[in-house]
Amino acid sequence: MTAVHAAISEPADQLGSFPKKALVASALGYAMDGFDLLILGFMLRAISAELHLTPPQAGSLVTWTLIGAVVGGILFGILSDYYGRVRVLTWTILLFAIFTGLGALAQGYWDLLVYRTVAGLGLGGEFGIGMALVAESWPAKYRARGCTYVALGWQAGVLAAALITPILLPLIGWRGMFLVGLVPGLVAFVVRLSVHEPEIFLERAKAQRNKMPLGLLVKDAATTKISLGMLILCAVQNFGYYGLMIWLPSYLSTRFGYTLTQSALWTAVTVLGMACGIWIFGQFADRVGRRPALLTFQAGAFLMVLVYSQLTDATALLIGGAIMGVFVNGMLGGYGALLAELYPTEARATAENVLFNLGRGIGGFGPFVVGTLAAAHSFTVAIALLATIYLLDIVATAFLIPERMGAPLE
Repeated sequence: MTAVHAAISEPADQLGSFPKKALVASALGYAMDGFDLLILGFMLRAISAELHLTPPQAGSLVTWTLIGAVVGGILFGILSDYYGRVRVLTWTILLFAIFTGLGALAQGYWDLLVYRTVAGLGLGGEFGIGMALVAESWPAKYRARGCTYVALGWQAGVLAAALITPILLPLIGWRGMFLVGLVPGLVAFVVRLSVHEPEIFLERAKAQRNKMPLGLLVKDAATTKISLGMLILCAVQNFGYYGLMIWLPSYLSTRFGYTLTQSALWTAVTVLGMACGIWIFGQFADRVGRRPALLTFQAGAFLMVLVYSQLTDATALLIGGAIMGVFVNGMLGGYGALLAELYPTEARATAENVLFNLGRGIGGFGPFVVGTLAAAHSFTVAIALLATIYLLDIVATAFLIPERMGAPLE
C-alpha cells in the first residue's frame, strides 16, 4: 500500500507516517534556509578580503539573496499549485543547494552575485510549499501545531549555523562552507523518494490546471479583503522581526556599552524566546482558535517591544528580551495553518508564498526605518515607535481575518 493510500485510510484525528514524513521534509528545507542566510553573514568578512569586495558589494550579496527569495517564492508557489507540492519542493531544494555550492567556485563579485540570487530563488519557494504540504497532510485538530513545527525549522537552522560556523569556518574557509550547502541536495532526493502528494491535492490536480492561482487571491470582494489582511499580517511580522534582529546588537552596544559577546548572548536569548513563542502559538491556536491566538500575541508584541525600549537593568533586558521574542516571532508559526484554511487547494501554495514573500519584501525596509529613526532621534525612540506597527496588526486581524479553526480544507 502506498504512502498516499495509507494517509487516506488513517483516522482524521490521528497522525500516521505520511504527515510525519511531510513535516520532516518541509522543516528540513526551511532549516537549510535559516542556516544558509546566517552563515553568509558570518562569511562576509572573509569573502570580502579574498575577492576584494567593497562594503556595499558585500551587503548586496545578502540583499540580492532576499530579492531572489521574494521572486522565487511567488514563482514556485504558483508552480506548486499546478504541478504538486512535493515535486516543486524538490526543485526548490535542488536549485538552492546547487547554486549555494557553486558559490565555492566564485572568482569575483559578479559571478558570486549571480549564484546568490539564483540560490535565493530556491530559498524563497520552500516556506509556502512546505506549509501547504503539512497543512494538507495533518489532521485539522493538529494543523496549527504542524505548521509551527515547520517554522521551528528556521530557528533550528539559525541555531545550527551559530554553533557550527565558528568551528568550521577557520578549518575549511568560506568556500568549504558554501560546499556544506550541497547537503540540501541529498535532502531533496529523500523528499522525492519517501513523500508523496497529499490526497486533497491529487483529487483536484486535474481541475486546477485550468485555473489561475494568483487570480484566486482576489477573485471577489471577500477574498480580496482577506488577502489584504494577510498581507498586512505578513508585512508586520517581517518588518518587526528584521527591524529588531538587525539592530538589536547595535542597540545593546550603543545604549548600554555591551561587548560583542554580551550583545550576542542577549540576542541569542531573544531568539530562543522566539522559538518558544512559535511552539506556544501552535498549541494555543489549535485549542482556542486562530484569531484569539493572533490578537493575544499581537497585543503582547506591542506591550513587550514598548517595555523593552524602557529597560536599563542587564537582567531585566535578558528576561525582557526572551519574553519579547515569544510574542514578536511566535505568530510566524500560525501563518501556515491560517493561510491554508483561508484559500482553496487550487491557490493554497500560491497564497502561502506570494503573501508571505510580499510581506518579507515590505519587511525588508524595517532595518532602514529603524536606522533612520535612530539617527534622527535615538535607538530608544526607534524601538519604542516600532511597537506601534503591532496596533495595525490588531486592527487587520479584528476586521479582515475570519476564524476557520477546525474547518475542512477547500
